[in-house]
Amino acid sequence: MLGRPPEHLLFAFPGCRAKGSARHPATLCPGKDPVLASLKMRRRERRPEIMDDPALEPERHRRALHGLARVNRWSDSAGILWPALREAARRNGRRALRVLDIATGGGDVPIRLWRRARASGVPFAIDGCDVSSRAVEHARESADRAAAEVGLFVHDALAGDLPTGYDVLISSLFLHHLDDGSATTLLRAMAAAASRMILINDLRRSPAGLALAYLGTRLLLTSDVVRSDGVLSVRAAFTLREVREVTIRAGLSRAKINRRAPCRFLLEWRRP
Repeated sequence: MLGRPPEHLLFAFPGCRAKGSARHPATLCPGKDPVLASLKMRRRERRPEIMDDPALEPERHRRALHGLARVNRWSDSAGILWPALREAARRNGRRALRVLDIATGGGDVPIRLWRRARASGVPFAIDGCDVSSRAVEHARESADRAAAEVGLFVHDALAGDLPTGYDVLISSLFLHHLDDGSATTLLRAMAAAASRMILINDLRRSPAGLALAYLGTRLLLTSDVVRSDGVLSVRAAFTLREVREVTIRAGLSRAKINRRAPCRFLLEWRRP
């Protein structure tokens, strides 16, 4: 048994009551009241995440970045993005496809994409940027250990224009951190900066995704930050209908949005 979740996580599962005794504690039961859980997830619920706190202690931040790398590996974030990138790289001929990962965090996704490109023998150059200098430093160390040729630099994706000179702009698990207006602005900026295509890999809000986030982070990870933020992220995530509305407001009505496992979506927009 997983036992009773912390008080600040109880709101995530309406079917779980804060009742119980030392002998019979309340337990997490995401399937106990699925109708109520579904009703409670009709709208996005954005709450501050620990990872976004600039005052987060360096060691907890480092452990969280390691934890997120495990989540990305387990959920195959790089694999969700790779087919479209591989196709674009092959169409690019001998010229290397230039890719920028927005809000790269610990840099594990671009590192894995670089490895796939190298194994496939396609010309490929990838960079990553993040607003956090601490995350970028961690990402550089990871790239050095992996001997991966990934350029990493500090940049605030929400402050003005995005870097140009890239064929494709990608992002993983960042969109759900933003309110609808900021998400619209980001998509519009990514489309303006990319010469060919943008790809967004993110969470789909659902009771199943919520249960998966709670159980998965506790079975696979030790980081308290990722355990807490994982649940909050699903509550803040978009449904497919909602992300479609964001793309239309951003002027990207031609974007394709498809489900991906586990409880993800892939948004793909190509320049006409």
